[in-house]
Parts: sequence; structure tokens; C-alpha cells
Amino acid sequence: MADPLDLPTYDDVVAASAILASVAQHTPLQTSRTLDAELGVNVHVKCENFQRMGAFKFRGGYNAVHHATKDGEAGAKHILTYSSGNHAQAIALASQLHGLPATIIMPNDAPPLKLKATQGYGGNVVFYDRYKEKRDEVAMKVKETLPEGTVFIPPYDHKHVIAGQGTVGKEMVEDLQQQNVTLDYLFVCVGGGGLISGISLASKELSPETKIIGVEPEAGNDAQQSMETGKIVHIETPVTIADGAQTQHLGNLTFAIMQKNVSEVITVTDEELVDGMRFFGERMKMIVEPTGCLGLAGLRKMVKSGQVPNGSNCGVVISGGNVDLKKYCELISASLS
Repeated sequence: MADPLDLPTYDDVVAASAILASVAQHTPLQTSRTLDAELGVNVHVKCENFQRMGAFKFRGGYNAVHHATKDGEAGAKHILTYSSGNHAQAIALASQLHGLPATIIMPNDAPPLKLKATQGYGGNVVFYDRYKEKRDEVAMKVKETLPEGTVFIPPYDHKHVIAGQGTVGKEMVEDLQQQNVTLDYLFVCVGGGGLISGISLASKELSPETKIIGVEPEAGNDAQQSMETGKIVHIETPVTIADGAQTQHLGNLTFAIMQKNVSEVITVTDEELVDGMRFFGERMKMIVEPTGCLGLAGLRKMVKSGQVPNGSNCGVVISGGNVDLKKYCELISASLS
């Protein structure tokens, strides 16, 4: 099997695109005249909330499981991973589609919707306390209890996971090129860096002038610190409504790619994420999870600060839409009071 520390290239994204062609959704691009008028730029939104299992994670998860079953070993007999939710669902579903059992290590405060979906896809869930335990250590202990042939697939720092996520960027750029649109800026959420690093491989190959901007929660700005200091910064688990970005550090692979391809990483507040949830719900008729609103919040922030010129073509990636409706309504209602 490919070494997880083997840096992926655009060729790997192209290969992943072929593997995913028959199983993943080619998600739509949406626009909003209201948003364009508000910001004075042309916004193109890539809707991975309409992806299979509700988030971009299906792409990387399926691609990685596919390679685990096909690479030059005997082939995976069992899949193991850890995740706060979306990668958990992706691996559970991808494993099910490949006829493999999957064990998923999830925090004991994982969103109920994501937990239920993971179990619904056949995942065997093992819980841990994300504020007191290190999930890497938990994973090592759990793997010792699983059968020989168990393959661990991390949420982001893996060649085939990154390549799969890169198909989001490949689709987006190619679809816009068919409309004769070249993006000046592309705003992407950052947790562990799998999505933005994969997208950057495609964007830099197909649209090298596009500036790629990472956006993470203000409470957990490890990626911003890492980019500024030139080394991976570790932090405590951040407290934020963006549960998909509650990571403690970037990966070795994702950081190496980001250093080369990402222009900068900025931060936004939870309040700005809720504003994005409201906008997507009220004006674009979409339910988007808090993490999925990072890109829009980042664009709004940079436009407000004058860093994005009037008339620019701007891309925003919605990473997913898996949010408990009760929590969604509570956040929206609180913003209206």
C-alpha cells in the first residue's frame, strides 16, 4: 500500500476522479445575486453539502478504501479510523460499499446526527474523550484488538484521502472554465488541511493564478500559526461550533502542500459562522453545518477589510451540511434574538 507520507500530486487527483466517477456526486455550483450585490464580487459556491453522505469527506474516504483493497498487499480486511463525524461517515459508507467492516473512533460529544449516520452505514463506533485523551493513542490501542489485515485511514494526512478531496477543486475549476470564469480567490475551510491541500493541487495545475485562502475558527488557529511560523503548531482542542475543524494540528502532508500552494490562512468567529448559516438558509435555501460556512465567512471578512477588490471572481467551498436540526435551530434562533 502507498506510504501515507508519500506526497500526492495532481496526477493522483486525476486518478481519484476516475475512481469516484461512478460513486460520488458531481456537486453543483450555485450563485446568489443577493450575495454578489452585498459584497461587490462574483461568488461561485461549490455545494459539497449535496455530496453523498452530506460532505466532501466521501471523496477521500472512498478513494482511500478503494486503494486499501487494491494495493499490492493481500488487501484490507478491516478499516479503522477516527473522526468527529464526517470522515467517520465517509469511511463507514465506503467500507460498506467495499464489503469491509469498519471501526470508527469518535469523541463522546460527537454530533448525534453524525454518530447515528456512522452507525447506520455499519460502522462499529468506539468512543473517547477528545479533551482528555489523544486519539492517536486510542487508535493504537484499539487496533491491537482488531484482526490482522486492519488498515488505518486517517482523516486527512494520507495520500489517497488528499487526492480524493482534490476532486472538489478539479470539478469546480473545470466547471467554471466551461463558463469562461477564472477565479481570483478560492476560500476553503481548514481543519486538518485535507480539503484545502487537495483542492490546491488541482487549482494550481488548472488555474495557477487563483489565490487560495484557508479559513479556520478563531478559537483554533493552529493552521494560521503554522503557516506564519513555518512549522506545525499543536494546540489544545478548540471550543467552537465548527466541530469539523476542532483539530489540534495540521498533518505533515497537508502542511507541506499548503506551504507551497496556499496564500494565507485567516480566522473567523463562531458568530460569523452563524451569519453564514442564516444566509445560506434564508437566501440560498440550503442547510449548511457551521464548518461548511467557514469559506463564506472568510470571504465576507476579506471583502470588508478591502483585501478583495471589487468585481473579483471568488469561489467558496461548502464542505458539508451534516448538522442536527435541533442544534441548527438553536444557533439560528439565538442569532435572531
